[in-house]
Amino acid sequence: MIDFEEELKKFQPSLEVEDAEEAINTQNQEIDMATVLYRIMEEKSKKEEE
Repeated sequence: MIDFEEELKKFQPSLEVEDAEEAINTQNQEIDMATVLYRIMEEKSKKEEE
């Protein structure tokens, strides 16, 4: 039998569309190879300037 009081304690309201979109985007930040290479080149340039 379902204990409704216990289930209500576990309840979490669903996110609004905008909030859900933001939560999904912040969790799934994938970086492509071009970005990785660009960052490596930037770091190398900064070290060479020092």
